Amino acid sequence: MSDPKTPSPKTMSEEDWRNTLTGDQFRVLRRHGTEPAWTSPLNEEKRPGVFHCAGCGAPLFQTADKYDSGSGWPSFTRPIEGDALGTDTDHKLIYPRTEIHCAKCDGHLGHVFDDGPQPTGQRYCINGAALKFESEGE
Repeated sequence: MSDPKTPSPKTMSEEDWRNTLTGDQFRVLRRHGTEPAWTSPLNEEKRPGVFHCAGCGAPLFQTADKYDSGSGWPSFTRPIEGDALGTDTDHKLIYPRTEIHCAKCDGHLGHVFDDGPQPTGQRYCINGAALKFESEGE
C-alpha cells in the first residue's frame, strides 16, 4: 500500500523531482535532455539484469535485449514489457523522431528508430542517465 503523503510519479512537482534526481537525471528525464554520446558507464554493462527508470524505478529493459549499436548510447531491441514505454513525436530536429518515455512517470528516456537488428528491427536509443541497472541476484 502506498503512503498517501507521497506523490505519485506523474503528479510530482518540479521541486520534488529536483530533490529526487541528480542534475544529469533531471536534465534528461524532466527536461528532455540528451547526455553526450559515449559517456554512460551503462554502455559497457553486460551482466544479466534489468534496466529501470532512474526516476521511478519501473523496469524498462533487460540485458538480453541490449546490443552495441555504435551510437554511443545504451541500445535495446525491445522494452521489457509492451506497456513499459509511451511515445510522442519529437520535432526538435529537421525530421520527426519517435521519443520514448517511461509510462509510469513520463520521464524522457530517448528515441526509438527502425534501424535495429532482428528480431524487432528497432533500436531503442536510451540516455544512460535515465536508467539504473540492477544485476540478477541483487
